[in-house]
Amino acid sequence: MRAASLEIVLAGHRLVLSSLRAAFDPVLRTLFVADAHFGKDAVFRARGIPVPVGSNADNLQRLDMLISEFEPAMLVFLGDLLHAREANAKETLNALQTWRARHPSLRVVLVEGNHDRHAGALPDCLNIETVQEPWRIGPWALCHYPQRIANAYALAGHEHPVYRIRTRNDSVRVPCFRFGVASGVLPAFGSFTGGAREDGRVTNERVYLVVPERVIEVVQ
Repeated sequence: MRAASLEIVLAGHRLVLSSLRAAFDPVLRTLFVADAHFGKDAVFRARGIPVPVGSNADNLQRLDMLISEFEPAMLVFLGDLLHAREANAKETLNALQTWRARHPSLRVVLVEGNHDRHAGALPDCLNIETVQEPWRIGPWALCHYPQRIANAYALAGHEHPVYRIRTRNDSVRVPCFRFGVASGVLPAFGSFTGGAREDGRVTNERVYLVVPERVIEVVQ
């Protein structure tokens, strides 16, 4: 797996978009990740739906790659770190604890999302701070739900944005970043999440597609 990135200027501030479905502020040395949904496969299996094991490992591998590439001082999850209460299964928590032990000096913050409230409080051993939205840092208001925040640019998740690319005979949905005038939405980070928002562009919105090893701006 290789990664690529694209640096943009958003509301007058630098932001690096990664093909691993994350964003990085090089001034604040902060990595932003939305909607990881750890343990979603375990939730499905606990509810009697047979799905493959492996999404946690893929998510953690990509987090390690992002940390190695950008060397952040802080990682902020923009909500929905865990998928549901059943995600507190031993296999999921052990994997997260092992990952956390590899990065003991990294400050990790969770902006609480709707799935996090269903999943319950994180165990202390993960050393992850939980905060409420909007959580302000530098020029950003960090949220789970997309919204406008006075005197800040809001970065959010929740929508799992995708963009449909059409040809004469076929079409495909691609994860994407969507940035409006005052707020933007990151693609879902979790490898077992799918996409939700598929509508076309709105006025003054910039869209960046995440494709294998590239981040591409949609030009219209």
